[in-house]
Amino acid sequence: MESIRKATVAGSFYDSDKASLLNQLKYCFLHEIGPQKLPESKKIYQNKSKIKGIVSPHAGFIFSGPIAAHNYYYLSFEKIPQTIIIIGPNHRGLGEEISIMPAGYWNTPLGSIEIDEKTVKKILANDKKNIIKEDIQAHVFEHSIEVQLPFLQFIYPNNTFKIIPICITNQKLSLMKYLADTIFGSIENTDCLFIASSDFTHYESQSNAKRKDISAIEKIINMDSDAFYENIKTNSASICGYGPIAIVMEICKKNGIEKGELLKYATSGDVYGMNEQVVGYASIIFR
Repeated sequence: MESIRKATVAGSFYDSDKASLLNQLKYCFLHEIGPQKLPESKKIYQNKSKIKGIVSPHAGFIFSGPIAAHNYYYLSFEKIPQTIIIIGPNHRGLGEEISIMPAGYWNTPLGSIEIDEKTVKKILANDKKNIIKEDIQAHVFEHSIEVQLPFLQFIYPNNTFKIIPICITNQKLSLMKYLADTIFGSIENTDCLFIASSDFTHYESQSNAKRKDISAIEKIINMDSDAFYENIKTNSASICGYGPIAIVMEICKKNGIEKGELLKYATSGDVYGMNEQVVGYASIIFR
């Protein structure tokens, strides 16, 4: 029997009704903090993909959706990837430290997306330290991967892509570099896009959040994971998905990419005007 991962945060992080969700996604793209344009038609853009990785926020769409929309607007100009590897932090601490869902489908109100079981098997076979575990439990309630899916379904119609969801608890840098090596060595001849799902500073003042986040983003843009981790330590930064960000940076460096590009940074305060305790969000691409 195939595993089906239900849309756990539909109705909370985003609308659970299909028509309402489509309108909500359009709102994110057209929002004054968003790209203010709708995605391009996939009938036109079928050239080789240039964007290999992105960093995308994972809060409720009313908060981070307009910022995330910048990533997906740029992706809409490119060929639909065969497989999208989405790496997110484990907020609830359930399951294994490095959890990969090996097969089945993920559901959202916009339909079902198949897991790339063939590539998962390659990744597991290439994991010589046996630290990546086939695990469903870590994914059951975790939102960081799920909230990327409606955006992907919106820009890539008919769900023609597959996904590989990886949820991480232990974000130690040496382990992230090992995972980057393992994944990169497993995707030969597979057209992949990598998504690091992460919010930035949590529940600090607008001024503190922006200061800390812009400093960290500078290290991400320069693709220096060592400096990025040192920056987090020095500033006591509360970036939740720093490990997934490091993995995507390292993989993109292996693809010959030397610099990242910040498309948009904003906070929940910029969206709602309440600046005492904000969360920071960034859209970053590697191409």
